[in-house]
Amino acid sequence: MLRVFKNIKGDKAIWAVVALLAVFSFLPVYSASSNLVYVVGNGTTTGHLIKHALLLFLGFGIIFGVHRIPSHFFKGLSIIAMPIVLVLLVFTLAQGDTIAGANASRWIRIPFVGITFQTSNLATVVLMIYVARYLTKIKDKTIRFKESILPLWVPVFLVVLLILPANFSTAAILFSMVLLLCFLGGYPLKYIFGIVGTGMVCLTFFILTAKAAPDLFPNRVDTWISRVESFWNPEDTEADYQIEKAKIAIASGGIVGKGAGKSVQKNFLPQSSSDFIYAIIVEEYGLVGGFVLMFFYLFLLFRIVVVANGNGTIFGKLLVLGVGLPIVFQALINMAVAVELFPVTGQTLPLISSGGTSSWMTCLAIGIILSASNKDNDIERKTLDIDDSNPLQVLSGQL
Repeated sequence: MLRVFKNIKGDKAIWAVVALLAVFSFLPVYSASSNLVYVVGNGTTTGHLIKHALLLFLGFGIIFGVHRIPSHFFKGLSIIAMPIVLVLLVFTLAQGDTIAGANASRWIRIPFVGITFQTSNLATVVLMIYVARYLTKIKDKTIRFKESILPLWVPVFLVVLLILPANFSTAAILFSMVLLLCFLGGYPLKYIFGIVGTGMVCLTFFILTAKAAPDLFPNRVDTWISRVESFWNPEDTEADYQIEKAKIAIASGGIVGKGAGKSVQKNFLPQSSSDFIYAIIVEEYGLVGGFVLMFFYLFLLFRIVVVANGNGTIFGKLLVLGVGLPIVFQALINMAVAVELFPVTGQTLPLISSGGTSSWMTCLAIGIILSASNKDNDIERKTLDIDDSNPLQVLSGQL
């Protein structure tokens, strides 16, 4: 164990925040899992806790392994991973059946182990790295929009459009994060506005197509519309059942909460251990617990900016922001949904919510951030003469 700690590199504050969030997650997950056991009839509370522990243990293994990889390696790896991600997204979307009553076009099942894998989470990480690589490549060059269509925007739109039919919120967040990263990377603002307009046209065309041929994407557009309508019409309690229960949980929590495991609304609130776990946390730990949890995510954002600012390369800076900002953004959206500041999206609370492989992709992103903050990797980078834009040379150089 001591040997493992000696090999831990990178930003110690990020390690500490991630570890604290992971350890804390056991309390609300164990408490809220009673909904799955006694209401849904799925497994036991101990079983859900063990599953959550196993996922986090493997997740920290991912963080440890990835953070030892020099960050410049991800340039070439993103080129190789992009076509793989596109194939996985097409395969996932083509399934068209259900897993445990849910739309399976979000997940694929890993053979022999019985674990479902949400490919959009992997696509988010890979695409953000790919965009960071491209922005680094064109840095300090005269940017022409036509020249960036094929290498940049075609992959972006392909990934987003393949995610969109089954998961609008993830597609919208990913598209927004790409635009933000492009803005931070110096991509011309006038071109970004043009891409936003193109995106709106594509979304409108998709909605019209789904309405004209409902069998292609059953219930998806209707679900989006009903969630937006319930957000703007809070009097419609039947359509706003989740939000109403979440607000009851938050209101009954008060300042210091009811105490660990004493939530009442976890028995009535659907997805209480995943999408709406923040409401259960506030009910059990009060506004104090809710604000402390928010502080940790904002502190993580602060450390991400510090790491990005301290990195010696343009790619390192954009890489950290590209994979780090979506984690904090997703957390803030999850909290905003619970307090009815945002329509229901289905986004989990990173490192806290119970779930499957989505936590592994969060750990992958954190490992990449820690890799970029590892000064030993910077020293190694300076001693190597590797063309980062050539994936074959990257792989043959060290991996």
